[in-house]
Amino acid sequence: MSTPRPVRSDYVAWRTVTTRWRDDDAYGHLNNATYYELFDTAVNAHLFEATGRNVRQLTAIGVVAETGCRYFREIGFPEPIETGLVVDKVGTSSIVYRIGLFQGPGEEAAAEGRFVHVYVDNQHGAGNRPVVPMPEQVRAAVLPLLRVAPADG
Repeated sequence: MSTPRPVRSDYVAWRTVTTRWRDDDAYGHLNNATYYELFDTAVNAHLFEATGRNVRQLTAIGVVAETGCRYFREIGFPEPIETGLVVDKVGTSSIVYRIGLFQGPGEEAAAEGRFVHVYVDNQHGAGNRPVVPMPEQVRAAVLPLLRVAPADG
């Protein structure tokens, strides 16, 4: 059984991004790496806006522990892309996001990303940072995006 193709009503928070000429690959559609940039931007822009803080300066920061993408149809320059954001799980130190990419009219996503943040201590340098509970302002920013009950983890 395959997972149904996501639709606009599956997402909670929205942002429109402008595509650029350089976003397309040699085949004339959005480069695979650009999808991941859009996922990262949708998540972190929401965190910056919803917390009112530069999340890079918090005592704990979210690092990407897992990411993936399901592609449904081609998208690319010059049309803008709408990103829809929803949270599937909020744990003690992790958040599981889904990001839908939409271009043009229609209810079905052109692609959907999965993006997992794990929170680590920001007081130590890069390298072996311990996993810690996420900051409360981050938790408050993502709980309104949650579509299922919070879980520990």
